[in-house]
Amino acid sequence: MLKFRHAVFMLLTLLLLPPGGMAQQTLPGPLQGGEPSAVPIGVQILRWRMNDADINAMTFRAMDSLFTTRTVAPSGPVWQLPRHDVALDFTYAWNGQRWNTEDFLAHTYANALLIMKDGVIVHEQYLNNTDASTQFIAWSMTKSITSVLVGCALAAGYIDSLDTPIDRYLPELRGGGYEGVTIRQVMQMRSGVDYEERYDFANPGRAASNHINALVKNTARFADAARTLPRLYEPGTRFQYKTIDTAVLGWLIERATDRSVAAYTESCLWEPLGAESDGFYIMDGPPGVGREFSGAGFNATLRDYARFGQMVLNGGMADGRRIVSEDWIRQSTQPSHEEDPQAGGYGLQWWKTGNSEAFSAIGLQGQTIYIDPATRTVVVKLSYYPPGPATALQQETAAFLAAVSAWQP
Repeated sequence: MLKFRHAVFMLLTLLLLPPGGMAQQTLPGPLQGGEPSAVPIGVQILRWRMNDADINAMTFRAMDSLFTTRTVAPSGPVWQLPRHDVALDFTYAWNGQRWNTEDFLAHTYANALLIMKDGVIVHEQYLNNTDASTQFIAWSMTKSITSVLVGCALAAGYIDSLDTPIDRYLPELRGGGYEGVTIRQVMQMRSGVDYEERYDFANPGRAASNHINALVKNTARFADAARTLPRLYEPGTRFQYKTIDTAVLGWLIERATDRSVAAYTESCLWEPLGAESDGFYIMDGPPGVGREFSGAGFNATLRDYARFGQMVLNGGMADGRRIVSEDWIRQSTQPSHEEDPQAGGYGLQWWKTGNSEAFSAIGLQGQTIYIDPATRTVVVKLSYYPPGPATALQQETAAFLAAVSAWQP
């Protein structure tokens, strides 16, 4: 595995060399200036370009080649998922035509797909030289994992109430936009702080600058940006999706449990889940300094994401073991405010599908854990969408997932 990771790193470095091959690499303009970084220039450039369409089929399953990581190890018996592989004999309607699964995988940049019905794997497929041991980046599916961690911490008494102001646990946030904001409001993405989730790196604002400093250069901790953010809206009044809210929740877990986010993920989720493989978080700094990127940095295998989805479908139970309460699963996966019948809504770090009981963990550039209680369906789709607007890809994916859910093998 180490030889493979080294080969991946070397290949990516060669791909990103300037014309002429041996010319000295220089940092892109937005990475120049600011506090000096100890991260090698070549690694900074790889991190800078990791989402790009010409390399992301590889980088999205090689994050431990690009970042310092912290392992989330399994322990104890593996949750053996029963399987009964069947032909995917259904189609879905999109753009005025009928398509099959292979069409879907080609159209939507698939790296891997797993479908479960009533707790049984009925289809598992890997593409682009991936396999059952490949660890894929979750991106913002990590937010739904963080939601479960908060539920665990609440049940264990580490957090007294979702309606407690988060600065009671994190006094470093006092004096800024997060002062007086409740944990619930942060989980709902209704903190009201001024942090637009916009990554215009040619003209970087708060989010893009934080990404550069914390994740590319490792000169700052991602959650520390929350200390000085101003308030834009009254807390609780407006939904505004932003990864900084979930980074603050990770900081809360670290402070409340007196453990690293990875250690708490291991004890409250990964071990009782019966995971079969290591997971890991990418870090925003070197050992002893960095924190886990709790808003979007978890990595795991396809099957272990499926175990997570099945646990949530089972109301917090994994192979007979209670991980989080059924009430937590119910409240966290329902819209926190009035749901749009078509677009759905947002719960406590979960996306709710409109006109359906289904809900999802969704990550950047096509990562999805889809769960439909009505049909006992779990689908994990891991992708490498090109950067930028992805409305058509998202709509086609929604059409496919609805067809999978309705399918009765």
